[in-house]
Amino acid sequence: MTNNISYFNDTHEQVRNSIEKFFDKEITPFINEWEEVCEFPREIYTKAGQLGFLSIGYPEVFGGTGEGDIFMKIAANEAMMKCTSGGLVASLGSIDIGLPPIVFWGSDELKEKVIPDVIRGEKICALAITEPNAGSDVANIRTRAVKEGDNYRVNGSKMFITSGVRADYYTVAVRTGGDGYSGISLLLIEKGTPGFTVGKKLKKMGWHASDTAELFFEDCLVPTTNLIGSENDGFRCITTNFMKERLSLCVMAYMTAQLALDEALNYVKQREAFGRPIGKFQVIRHKLVDMATEVEIAREFTYRVAAKMQAKQTPIKEIAMAKNFATEVAEKTTREAVQIFGGMGYMQGSVVERLYRDAKILSIGGGTTEIMKEMIAKQMQL
Repeated sequence: MTNNISYFNDTHEQVRNSIEKFFDKEITPFINEWEEVCEFPREIYTKAGQLGFLSIGYPEVFGGTGEGDIFMKIAANEAMMKCTSGGLVASLGSIDIGLPPIVFWGSDELKEKVIPDVIRGEKICALAITEPNAGSDVANIRTRAVKEGDNYRVNGSKMFITSGVRADYYTVAVRTGGDGYSGISLLLIEKGTPGFTVGKKLKKMGWHASDTAELFFEDCLVPTTNLIGSENDGFRCITTNFMKERLSLCVMAYMTAQLALDEALNYVKQREAFGRPIGKFQVIRHKLVDMATEVEIAREFTYRVAAKMQAKQTPIKEIAMAKNFATEVAEKTTREAVQIFGGMGYMQGSVVERLYRDAKILSIGGGTTEIMKEMIAKQMQL
């Protein structure tokens, strides 16, 4: 895979190479083991933080690399995905959905308290929005926070929270007002706060190395100083980061597809049937050509949308299109890779089997395919 030189500069490539070296030494050799036990050592956060990988895109005043360089983040995410574990990358990446609301809307006190430790990898941050009855329908969240003096009394639960078991800080969507979007606020809730408990680690079809949890709040008292942004303005705070979250999912999707394609390309040269490598059969060659074409389109379209974001545009329609296309390519390419591998592709421990399982969540997280289509239709004024 080659990168378009108009998108990536020398600094981006240095970041990419540094991350690849770190992953080659500290992560990739252990991926199969961590996938099997469904977790990876917490110290990986600290090591990644020490090397500056978690600080990409965050304000320099807090120890970050600086804001606005979207292609540095893309280069980093592409490099991390080469470890073939979407779950591990998602867990390390929970910083990029949990922390931005604090960066953009938190008080100076919250920023000073939370941001430096998280980007150093000493603390873990998670975003807690989804509920059992409110996934992509953010306006329907029921977890309620009632103001009582200097505290909010929080009652409710959250579901499918990435890094939910191990996080130290949770950016939590709560209902402080009436129904709909206008009644939502964001609170920073710390692990160990009385009334806040973390449920057992949830078992998933894919993303095995990612820790995913259910959270419970029962008369949990949270200081009013932990309000992120203004009361009842939480939905706007959440949507500020939607495009970057969806862009990251695009990158995960086309990289998942690329990895599956690479595995298939290597396999067809080694596997023989009827006296010759299976890559010599036209049906396999054409399948690989179609896979490669779609992966290339998904990647280049994502780069183009990222370039618009870099130019301070707001490509709401295009990022939704890119997410839908890239995630569909990921599902199709991984499925075809498993088919090419045959029985070996169905065995746990094979890379294509893992990629196939991991691909499915990408069209669900960050807004489902169906929600994306509704957004696109709205932008098209349909």
